[in-house]
Amino acid sequence: MKNLLRGLALFGLVAGPIAAMAQDTKFGQLGQELPTPNTYRTASGAPGHQYWQQRADYNIKVELNDENQSVKGSESITYTNNSPDVLSYLWVQLDQNLFEPKSMSNLTRTANLKERMSTQALEHLTREEFDGGFKIETVKDRNGKALPYTINNTMMRVDLPSPLKPGQNVTFSIDWHHNINNALTLGGRSGYEFFPGDGNYLYEMAQWFPRMAVYDDVNGWQHKQFLGSGEFALPFGDYKVSITVPADHVVAGTGELQNANQVLSSTQQKRLAEASKSDSPIVIVTQDEATKAEKDKSKSKKTWVYAAKNVRDFAWASSRKFIWDAMNVNVAGKNILAMSYYPKEGNPLWGQYSTEAVGHTLRTYSKYTIDYPYPVAISVHGPIGGMEYPMVSFNGYRPEADGTYSDRTKYGLISVIIHEVGHNFFPMIINSDERQWTWMDEGLNTFVQYLTEQEWERDYPSRRGEPKDIVEYMKSDKSTQVPIMTNSESVLQFGPNAYGKPATGLNILRETIMGRELFDYAFKEYARRWAFKHPMPADFFRTMEDASGVDLDWFWRGWFYTTDHTDISVEDVKWFTIDSQDPEFVSTQKREQQNREPKTLSQQRNLQDIPRTLVDQKPALKDFYNSYDPLATTATDQQRYQTFLKDLSAEQKRALDSGLNFYEVSFKNNGGLVMPLIVRMEFEDGTEEVANIPAEIWRYNNNDITKVFITQKPVVSFELDPYLQTADTDLSNNTFPRRLAPSRFDIFKQQQRQQTNPMQQQRATSRNSSSSNTGQ
Repeated sequence: MKNLLRGLALFGLVAGPIAAMAQDTKFGQLGQELPTPNTYRTASGAPGHQYWQQRADYNIKVELNDENQSVKGSESITYTNNSPDVLSYLWVQLDQNLFEPKSMSNLTRTANLKERMSTQALEHLTREEFDGGFKIETVKDRNGKALPYTINNTMMRVDLPSPLKPGQNVTFSIDWHHNINNALTLGGRSGYEFFPGDGNYLYEMAQWFPRMAVYDDVNGWQHKQFLGSGEFALPFGDYKVSITVPADHVVAGTGELQNANQVLSSTQQKRLAEASKSDSPIVIVTQDEATKAEKDKSKSKKTWVYAAKNVRDFAWASSRKFIWDAMNVNVAGKNILAMSYYPKEGNPLWGQYSTEAVGHTLRTYSKYTIDYPYPVAISVHGPIGGMEYPMVSFNGYRPEADGTYSDRTKYGLISVIIHEVGHNFFPMIINSDERQWTWMDEGLNTFVQYLTEQEWERDYPSRRGEPKDIVEYMKSDKSTQVPIMTNSESVLQFGPNAYGKPATGLNILRETIMGRELFDYAFKEYARRWAFKHPMPADFFRTMEDASGVDLDWFWRGWFYTTDHTDISVEDVKWFTIDSQDPEFVSTQKREQQNREPKTLSQQRNLQDIPRTLVDQKPALKDFYNSYDPLATTATDQQRYQTFLKDLSAEQKRALDSGLNFYEVSFKNNGGLVMPLIVRMEFEDGTEEVANIPAEIWRYNNNDITKVFITQKPVVSFELDPYLQTADTDLSNNTFPRRLAPSRFDIFKQQQRQQTNPMQQQRATSRNSSSSNTGQ
């Protein structure tokens, strides 16, 4: 692959012609894709000087019926109209109506029948319908007069007696009740778990009360129906919630407990005070106390009162099975209570890790976004695998009955707590519209979760964040993919699309495109600008560019608006060295090249089959050309060379004597997604060098480009994306010369799934060893 540049051609090599100016929209600015800036949302991505948002304050009383698993409540809502618009009606969300048998979600659920069906599948198809929807009893104004209302699936319109003008507020009340779903059989984001061993229930309550919908400057009323995937859009406000439960229940809730002296024993109050000053978890309700409550099952009642300021929602959990621990976490000089509530079935795993994971999350997220502003942060263990609310999160994973657990369970627990507690920042504080854009909630949160996991433990086994972990999704069938910028209810492959792909994209921005310093500053600025506000995608895109000074429209367009993937190939490499025109040097090079040329098969056989040619036998047949050396240097060659040297400048002579190597490397974009080129060159002496080339190298031609690399030492191989930074889906074409990637086929005997975890195996081994030693 080596060619020689002849004569002065060297000095025209600095900038070759631009081939095939095939520019398309990949580097065009985002125009019609983004809304026009205005006085509410600026072109910089910051809130405008006339930005506004509505407010909803709640006073709620609710009672849990532990006998028939239902709740009954009454709420008073004060709604403040901060918009410039006159409102003649209000929209209220009834998300629990998802559990009505005739809900839109149930009616539009698709399924397939097979010739052979499992009994579990049959049970799922034929089980008795559960009615868990809201039963609205009354809707009244502040004077107790009935207000007309209309329920449309998961939304309720409340008609006002007179229009609500800008700057005014209105207070109205709703009385309601509904059944609580069995979360283990019916799913959902809240519900109960029944423990047959002791006959008790554990409740995790969310979407449990009628909640105000968002009215904003982008959508007007956000009353898109809740079908199960797109989560929630909610206004901020203050809450006071009184929760009546069996007297031996322990209740966790959004906000701060207002009546600890009425619901906790004096000993528990002392423990709570101690925990508020401790940097390690202190148990407030012990396992012994919880076990006693499990057996006694009080028939009396207590009311727990919680208050929370400037939150967008309220969730709570209740059970007599709860163990409760807490510790203090200091964030920027502010003391925060990190707490965990869990049944004994969660130990020893929960007691060891949960509250520590809460504290670690608060510290790390605060570093990358804003300082955590609330007084508490809670992790609750129950039937919900992972769900988030202000100051409260519901988290899964528990050990085996014998207390052992696998590493998957351990890291699964830590990760889900980091993720769900992290949701306090996205979207509980930086309050994006989840009903419309899941990625602004899950994707951004998954990204900071990845950063937080890596600060928990060296080489933490994160599931999402690394570019290599999104490759299988990126190269999957395009018919099963949609762009990230797709409405939440229409997303295919929800996990990779809404969680993994945006999180990975942000990691690529941070590590490869922008660099950590620029990225971290811009990301923190986005969090600062939009804390306690309602950001939209354009606000995020524009802020990241505005605060970093990096044009990222090409990246948003490719990664967020298309299903293109990264597959860049090193197509060809041409090696050029400088032809010094020194006749002695040229002669030596040609002779070496001639000696390297292999003999043909005929030539090899002729050496054996023809020991002597005719000329060998008759020397008289030889003439001048039998002794002539065409590669020998002549006086004329030397004279021509000296003349050539006299015409060169000093700079040209230095270049001529440098011995530099010139490599013309051709790249092809097979996947459609433009990316920076990270090129590792391995030299003849075993050393290496990495060149980082911005994605803008593709701006003139999105498909095929060439780049010249100049090196002091000869290069033996080129490798693209050596550190797996760009989610390249085909590594087989990333090297030149090509390297064979080894594959293996497995010889195996069918085995049953492993039933024990390593902790159980070690215990069994220790018991066997102990028994053996005792027998001796």
